[in-house]
Amino acid sequence: MGGNRRGAAGSGEDFTFVSSVVKYLLFFFNFIFWIISLVLVAVGVYARTAKYAEATLASLSVDPAVMLMIVGVLMFLVTFCGCVGSLRENICLLQTFCIFLVVIFILQLAAGVLGFIFSNKARQKVTEVINDAIVHYRDDVDLQNLIDFGQEEFGCCGATTYLDWTNNIYFDCNQSNPSRERCSVPFS
Repeated sequence: MGGNRRGAAGSGEDFTFVSSVVKYLLFFFNFIFWIISLVLVAVGVYARTAKYAEATLASLSVDPAVMLMIVGVLMFLVTFCGCVGSLRENICLLQTFCIFLVVIFILQLAAGVLGFIFSNKARQKVTEVINDAIVHYRDDVDLQNLIDFGQEEFGCCGATTYLDWTNNIYFDCNQSNPSRERCSVPFS
């Protein structure tokens, strides 16, 4: 046999046989997620360029468009390795795909464990991010929609209480505030 990894025709010694059902199922599911990742990147880029066209300045740490682009690019890399690796039966790409999945699983597991162990700090950080988003509520339509969705979904108002909305210049309850929304909260 020498360096040939496949046995002679009809000898039954095919060492690299991969089930075509598994191969094409892996390709199919990775292809679907690959297309989704391209859509995420496209929507993120469109939303980001539309914001620049409107001259809206928002904090990048809470910008949903940037988050979409980051998640889309990472997803694209992972699913590309899975797609091409399964279709071509490329061991290197399949191993890279497997390593990506293991790393993502470990990161999720670590985030869950750290979130449980440091729940007070995690809660404090989430509160800080939400309060920062509240300050920029009217500056960014995407951020506004995200906050509204979160408040409607979780049935809450602000990061801890409705008083968090006084950090926004439009909802501040100061007498010198000329806004019509003074001393109020968003409809959501």
